[in-house]
Amino acid sequence: MVDTERMLREVGLDPDQVRGIIENALAEDLGPDALDVTSVATIPAAQTDTADLVARAGGVVAGLAVAAAVFELAAEVTGAGRTVEVSLVARDGDRVARGDVLATVTGPSRVLLTAERTALNLLCRMSGVATHTRAWADALAGSKAMVLDTRKTTPGMRALEKYAVRAGGGTNKRMGLHDVAMIKDNHKYAAGGITPAYRRVREAFPDVPVQVEVDTLTEAVEAVEAGAKFLLLDNMPPSVLAAVVAAVGDRAELEATGGLTLADAAEVGATGVDFLSVGALTHSSPILDIALDLRTE
Repeated sequence: MVDTERMLREVGLDPDQVRGIIENALAEDLGPDALDVTSVATIPAAQTDTADLVARAGGVVAGLAVAAAVFELAAEVTGAGRTVEVSLVARDGDRVARGDVLATVTGPSRVLLTAERTALNLLCRMSGVATHTRAWADALAGSKAMVLDTRKTTPGMRALEKYAVRAGGGTNKRMGLHDVAMIKDNHKYAAGGITPAYRRVREAFPDVPVQVEVDTLTEAVEAVEAGAKFLLLDNMPPSVLAAVVAAVGDRAELEATGGLTLADAAEVGATGVDFLSVGALTHSSPILDIALDLRTE
């Protein structure tokens, strides 16, 4: 039996936030009367079944506790009056192969089928992000560079997608506009340059980490001399990245960003940067195909 609340907390997810995401997703399916008309019509209320969550393709799994929470909450919102038991076979971060059973779910048959699509939507999405992230992490193996996510997330899904990045071996950047100040080109232009923009952020929010986007070696040097400890090196070819590393690498953490591809990852990592940020981890990852199969024996 899975203690979903404990598992969610252990991986840094807020159970109440996850519950809200699931409630909204179930409401899209069930409508104002919390009704699955097909399952209610075809399956007796007292019927119980067991189903397996099965990988239909190889990849990295993420979101098993979230999927378990979907089944539990579906039993609650549909008034099934009985609980659902979930047993995990795999763990988040595991590499799985086609045909692997990831978890087993036992409970009211109506609940299993009512929750099926919501559970799979979340699990497939999160596992797809984790799988994509692992490919980048593997490509950077042998360098010190780590792959970062961005704020290019699905609205309402940021916490889950950023967790999936962690499960896949990546690193979270900032969660939003509130926890890290990021001075980008438009901020520089509006403030009159890198140095005045940096100083204004430091004066207004002295305890907030500050990151500065730079486009050239000259800008990188200016930002570090202004006090910046983290630079985003935007759309720089490997030769320029290496030059920035040589000039300021011992004074700031350096992130390559903009237009990066998996094919270029090893070359970029070899320049000596600390991070590669990849928006595609969360805005363009294909799902990992996972299915729910009722046992027939």
